[in-house]
Amino acid sequence: MSHRVLKKRMCAFTAKIECPLRGRVLITAIFCVALAQSISSANAPISRSEPSKVLPSELGGFHGNATEIKPTTEKDAPESTAPRSIAGGTYESGDGVLLKVTLFTWETDSAAYASFTTLRNNRAPDLESKQETVGTASSLIDVGIVFFKGNSSVKVITQGREDRPRAVEFARLLAARLDKGEEEIPVLVKHLPNWETEQRTAAYSVDIAQLHWAVLNQPVLDAISFEGGTEAVAADYGQSQLVIVEFTTPQLSIDNDSRIWTAIADLKSKGQPTPTAYRRVGNYSVFVFNAPDEKTANALVDQVKYEQVVQWLGDDPHLYERLQKYFAQTSAGVFVAVLKSSGLSLLLCLAAGALIGTMMFRHRRTQRAATYSDAGGSIRLNLDELTGPANTSRLLKSANSSDRESSNS
Repeated sequence: MSHRVLKKRMCAFTAKIECPLRGRVLITAIFCVALAQSISSANAPISRSEPSKVLPSELGGFHGNATEIKPTTEKDAPESTAPRSIAGGTYESGDGVLLKVTLFTWETDSAAYASFTTLRNNRAPDLESKQETVGTASSLIDVGIVFFKGNSSVKVITQGREDRPRAVEFARLLAARLDKGEEEIPVLVKHLPNWETEQRTAAYSVDIAQLHWAVLNQPVLDAISFEGGTEAVAADYGQSQLVIVEFTTPQLSIDNDSRIWTAIADLKSKGQPTPTAYRRVGNYSVFVFNAPDEKTANALVDQVKYEQVVQWLGDDPHLYERLQKYFAQTSAGVFVAVLKSSGLSLLLCLAAGALIGTMMFRHRRTQRAATYSDAGGSIRLNLDELTGPANTSRLLKSANSSDRESSNS
């Protein structure tokens, strides 16, 4: 076999091997490109056709249409707040009531709750009327209702206050179609003093623009960094305004605390507004603005408690101490409960015995009074005509009366 023939056969053999390999490489490349396109399309904003999935043309007895809205055209939220998508539409009920619906979709449930508080406070919440429970949290406004559920916040308004029941009805139907998410309001809200009442008007923030939207003319807030998932809540307590900023790590809390104190000193030197009181509580930075005096402000800060939650990946090293403390407290509680129940039972028994003894004594005295006269052997005159006729059958007869009866006989 010549050298030229051997070379041709080797080239043919190599081509047979390389063709399958090249095909596999080509198929793998096509698969990777398709996977990348699917991932990018999944993370892309909602298209104009997708709002109809959440806001359909027919919902209950309402019919209308839904389109995508650019975030910059919505004026009910701070400019820097960036929802993932906004869908809006106009609906009409069966009796001719027109509704304007705006649906915001956010990256997190906390951002959706922050949007809900902004929408609510921007339209003056109606706290006098009976509140409706729609979604995770809701609030009636002047001519409609706002609510949030999962990572969505929704505003439904009507043309007049008298049509507000139709807005509530539509909101319930729409809330049933939304993902429920965590079904909880942010825990930071529950750390407000008297949070059950204050959460109805509190403002939640997940960025600095929302915080400035809720707390006006306080430049010290610019020292706060919202990097790393920082969140804040603001609530009014009379003249005072309380702000709690929560940082996710102690280091972030320490760094922000240092910047805040520097900003306060700088603002005081320039004669600009500063908080009446400020304090770092755990991972919280707590501000009080516009308080009547420093004592009132500090009393409000004292009511804020930082509650840290620690989760162990393995066995809890403090489990024995916690169980020992739990059993000690439980045993003490059981002992006190036994003493209380025994003392109460003794008192009930003594009271019942005294009552029964008193009733028996009175009953026996009544029986004696019916058998024996209380006149002391003397004649009782029935002047008041209340005494019954005397029973003379048991009286002894006198001697004169017996002689008189014998003479008559």
